Amino acid sequence: NTAVDDELIRRNPCRIKGADTYDVPERPVLTVPEVFAVADAIGPRWRALVLVTAFATLRFGELAALRRRDVDLAARIVRVRRNQAELNSGKLLDKAPKSAAGFRPVAFPSQIVPDLARHLETFSGPGADGHLFLGPRGGQLRRSNFREDWVRAKAKAGVSEDVHFHDLRHTGNTIASQNGASTRELMTRMGH
Repeated sequence: NTAVDDELIRRNPCRIKGADTYDVPERPVLTVPEVFAVADAIGPRWRALVLVTAFATLRFGELAALRRRDVDLAARIVRVRRNQAELNSGKLLDKAPKSAAGFRPVAFPSQIVPDLARHLETFSGPGADGHLFLGPRGGQLRRSNFREDWVRAKAKAGVSEDVHFHDLRHTGNTIASQNGASTRELMTRMGH
């Protein structure tokens, strides 16, 4: 465009009709009762996963990489220190977040402390370095070993089938915003 403005070229060869428009629909946001309805419907193994996602607003890869030592029930904080990546080979790898902003403590409400305590006692890996969330057979959590349970729970709870698991993160951020969190606080909380 600068070359056109400076009359160095007659027209911009990179111009693509409609490329300047952004038409992506808003993602759905659940109500707090809907979050708890899905958590109730999904059952004990995944209940804490749904609640932590919604109220600590973590990404799936961050959730899958959490260790027992990353959860402080007394302070009501989850510390994000790594992110799970799935390689093309199917191998899972826990790696550092993409940027320094990805390393962060995230507060969660006292209402989910009992659910997290039960989860730690029943479903998490052993020792301080054990994964907080494990797959149904004790291996690392994968989207593929959680997806069917998520779809069934949404239907049972009467939540729209258009709701993706990642929309729980949007839900939590919307709730934080509605309760007075500033844009800077939301960005920090999300790891942006």
